[in-house]
Amino acid sequence: MFEITAELEGTGARAGVITTDRGLIHTPAFIPVATQATVRAVLPEAMADLGAQALLSNAYHLYLQPGPEIVDGGGGLGRFMNWPGPTFTDSGGFQVLSLGAGFKKTLAMDPGVLSDDVIAPGKERLAHVDDDGVNFKSHRDGSIHRFTPEVSMQIQHALGADIIFAFDELTTLMNSREYQEKSLERTRLWALRCIEEHSRLQAENPDRPRQQLFGVIQGAQYEDLRRKAARDLGTMDYFSGFGIGGAIEKQRLAEIVGWVTEELPNNKPRHLLGIGEPDDLFHAVEAGADTFDCVNPSRVARTSRVYTRRGRYNLASAASRRAFEPIDPDCDCYTCRNYTRAYIHHLFKAKEMVASTLCTIHNERFTVKLVDDMRAWIIDGTFHDHKREFFENYYAASTASSQ
Repeated sequence: MFEITAELEGTGARAGVITTDRGLIHTPAFIPVATQATVRAVLPEAMADLGAQALLSNAYHLYLQPGPEIVDGGGGLGRFMNWPGPTFTDSGGFQVLSLGAGFKKTLAMDPGVLSDDVIAPGKERLAHVDDDGVNFKSHRDGSIHRFTPEVSMQIQHALGADIIFAFDELTTLMNSREYQEKSLERTRLWALRCIEEHSRLQAENPDRPRQQLFGVIQGAQYEDLRRKAARDLGTMDYFSGFGIGGAIEKQRLAEIVGWVTEELPNNKPRHLLGIGEPDDLFHAVEAGADTFDCVNPSRVARTSRVYTRRGRYNLASAASRRAFEPIDPDCDCYTCRNYTRAYIHHLFKAKEMVASTLCTIHNERFTVKLVDDMRAWIIDGTFHDHKREFFENYYAASTASSQ
């Protein structure tokens, strides 16, 4: 269930509450990514201390290791990783196709070059899509597997997350218009199959906590395809909410999200998949997205990069060597309350693992709180003023060392 509690006049921004069997999610909200049932380098329970309302794990990775039956046997995703709040799982489609094309964390996205056979340099194709599903080779051990809409639903049902996503085909900005159209129809038909399988699983297991199924909107950079996908899936009343996925050009993010939110039903939440940079979050909230997930806060933390409201900084640079002060004096996270930039600089230079932990705690807290603040600013009507102030401070203070 989703309830809108405030709307920002003249924009798509709104505040609301998603109700799940394991708790409430006040939106807009940033959902940290616990890919393999953990946010890398941080204890799951520590995420509650820094304000996370929910965590998102990945069906593809948990399918391969340890296996959905192990997670199910451990009491479901939340209990398995000692996380008390709501959980999400994505369908695994992104990883099947991105890793299948030889890419790791992303897909090639060069809209200036069209190709329906996008492969990372020096790699072989590990995933092959047909109308029924996807055959793929595990990036872990080379074993062969097959995902279909039904299999994705069965895996996510066993994992036991509160919010799960329909299986979709991810395309890149490099795919031809013809392929995008075929893929969009394939994803629409897969959505119907996901609904049927999800309904069957829920009926067969009435004692399990209810899972909310979100449809996924694709369409790449094409306005008519994005709007069509949103209308097609938006009329599928079974969906509790919607994910906005696929390749999105950063400079057009607000525009593309706006196309989708204008077409989707207003009374259901919209989750923007894979977005977490501060400017993107502001633009997406303003365009009507409600929740977000992204690995960036933890990923950049492991390379010594940290977010502050005065820009992003590299703690491994010489400027931090004698900086006996917090990463951000205005931050209330555990790291900033207890450690200095100089100490964390030392940890990175000494290659101590705790450096990643301390920076991840800070970056996740920064991102969670930033979106929490946006929610408060929507409610009190000051969103635009705070957005202007944030952009002025964040980008004016950025330095070459933060890149």
